[in-house]
Amino acid sequence: MHVEPSTKGAIDLISPTSSGSKRPSEGSMEAAHPRNEQASGPQPGKDIKQRPGNRKGPTTSSSEHEGPKTPDAKTLRRLAQNREAARKSRLRKKAYVQQLESSRMKLTQLEQELQRARSQGLFFGGGGLLGEQGLPTGIGGLSSDAAVFDMEYARWLEEHHRIMCELRAAVQEHLPENELRLFVDNGLAHYDELMHVKSMIVKSDVFHIVSGMWKTPAERCFMWIGGFRPSDLIKIILNHIEPLTEQQLLGICSLQQSTQEAEEALSQGLEALHQSLSDTITSDALSCPSNMANYMGQMAVAMNKLSTLEGFVRQADNLRHQTLHRLHQILTTRQAARCCLAIAEYFHRLRALSSLWLSRPRQE
Repeated sequence: MHVEPSTKGAIDLISPTSSGSKRPSEGSMEAAHPRNEQASGPQPGKDIKQRPGNRKGPTTSSSEHEGPKTPDAKTLRRLAQNREAARKSRLRKKAYVQQLESSRMKLTQLEQELQRARSQGLFFGGGGLLGEQGLPTGIGGLSSDAAVFDMEYARWLEEHHRIMCELRAAVQEHLPENELRLFVDNGLAHYDELMHVKSMIVKSDVFHIVSGMWKTPAERCFMWIGGFRPSDLIKIILNHIEPLTEQQLLGICSLQQSTQEAEEALSQGLEALHQSLSDTITSDALSCPSNMANYMGQMAVAMNKLSTLEGFVRQADNLRHQTLHRLHQILTTRQAARCCLAIAEYFHRLRALSSLWLSRPRQE
């Protein structure tokens, strides 16, 4: 028998199956979709949390605390100050090179003027004749070595002012002891540089140092054997440093006493030299220049006595050097910084007083 297939029956038979199979698949897709959303949802937040520190793993892991730290405000300020100091240092070096070039040109011009004056046989200030046989010993009584020293001393003053400004800024910023010590040592080394320059000119022109003509008028009032009196500095700084401990006070008192004793010994020795030199010059042998042998013999004795003046200046400079370094050893770094600033301010006021004195109105 042949049976015709029914389309409706086929549809009825297929529909439940297809609809039933479709619902589970849709349900499974819908069930899987929320998981996918949950899995993909937190990703942006996770990426955001991981980017700032470039960390890996959960945000609660200990690796977060091991990442690079952002510098604090104090460190950033210190770095900015270092960069600014380096920039200023480069500018100062450039200005110093330009100053050296300018000084070289001035010296070249001065040499040309001296050469032209020598060829013309002119007289200068102290009476030194510029003849064909040689160059002048000086202009206005100032030797060439003394003129060079005056230029070096002017340059030293400018550098000293800069160093003291940096030291004052370091004290005001309350830098740590180890950093502040660098500025203090720099200032102390600068005084040593002046002592070295003076030792060179003492060999060739000791009278220029003793006369104090390289100082201002007010500073010359307090001159002592070619410089300042060390005991005066001790009196100055006692009012400008922090309260001293008992041990520091004993050390400074001992230093002051030994310094005053050394100053008194040098002063007595210099006075004895003056008296001996005066006796030699006023001796009977020099009153009769006709006896040339005795005359030259006595002048040779006077020359030998006068040459000892160089030794007095060197001993006085050594005493100044030892006093400054001994104070540096007794005081703390911060006290030594205030000590350097007080000394610099003292000499600055003397120079300012000299400027006011020279610019005062004159009366007829």
